[in-house]
Amino acid sequence: MGNLIKGTIADYKFEDQKLLISYSKSIQRTVENISENVELVKSITGNKAVPLLIFLKPSPLPDKATRELSKQKLPEIYTAMAMVSEGNLGAFIMNLLFKFQQSPIPMKSFSNEADARKWLQQYL
Repeated sequence: MGNLIKGTIADYKFEDQKLLISYSKSIQRTVENISENVELVKSITGNKAVPLLIFLKPSPLPDKATRELSKQKLPEIYTAMAMVSEGNLGAFIMNLLFKFQQSPIPMKSFSNEADARKWLQQYL
């Protein structure tokens, strides 16, 4: 997979300095590790928001404070998010995070990488 930048909740690859690819890990998200991850992403992208292609893995449900922080930080680091997962994991996460309000960035769930990349082209 080339040179992966290792993180606590995900490993990353920055393609052509344009598209961030995330390989999520099956660990509990917390305020602490989400905060660390935001700093890691900013260091990778030079502090600018970029489109994200994320390969989701099932992980335990985060608490309310962690979900709130995630929502708040998303637009700081990403311009759009394409989630690739088996089954309905991506849709489930979107419903969990944004059940009562709109997502702060365009987000879409996909079952394969090709469709996700195609959708992200408009944000590159």
